[in-house]
Amino acid sequence: MGACRTLPEFIHVLRNHGLYHSICVPSFIEQDKVSGFWTTMFVLSKVPELGDTVFIVLRKKPLIFLHWYHHITVLLYTWFSFTEYTSSARWFVVMNYCVHSVMYSYYALVSMGRYPPKMLAMTITFLQLTQMIVGCAINIWAHNYMATAPPHSCHISQINIKLSMAMYFSYFVLFAHFFYKAYLSPKPGKKAKVEPLPEEPSTKKIDYNGYPRQRNGVVH
Repeated sequence: MGACRTLPEFIHVLRNHGLYHSICVPSFIEQDKVSGFWTTMFVLSKVPELGDTVFIVLRKKPLIFLHWYHHITVLLYTWFSFTEYTSSARWFVVMNYCVHSVMYSYYALVSMGRYPPKMLAMTITFLQLTQMIVGCAINIWAHNYMATAPPHSCHISQINIKLSMAMYFSYFVLFAHFFYKAYLSPKPGKKAKVEPLPEEPSTKKIDYNGYPRQRNGVVH
């Protein structure tokens, strides 16, 4: 729902006003009521998203570093950016909504006992990696715009750019490591420390990790 309600404004701005406006002007919060509402919902949603982390801990299941680090830093950065009306957040909100819509749809199917092809699981992690690359690129563009545009014309702070760049780059490294360990690294006869997305159940005993019938821990 969030993706459907924020993506039209994003496309409209990109087509009619260009890249600079999409990065430097926070009209998606200040002028567009629909996009502004769903941006607020995005910020608030980071609190209940911690619930799956709590669920894993309460079940005494392994909690990988990527999972809790990602949840906590996203929560802190999102709330900080919202207080500043960070204009580049237009990109971050839309990307996150779109990727999560695919990922949670996947988990919904798994929870109902329907197991999509393994390629879809790999695609979700690849989309997450792409999201981190685009996030870094947007921060580089924002930095360049701030250096060349008139003062205060780009509604982003330098500290926000630094925090966002550090966050997205660290996510890229961690997700790339996760992708390699989950889908490329495991050798026959050896159990990988990080397992891929849930697949068709087998007759072997499975050690669940806290998600519904999940053997992997794709991180959101």
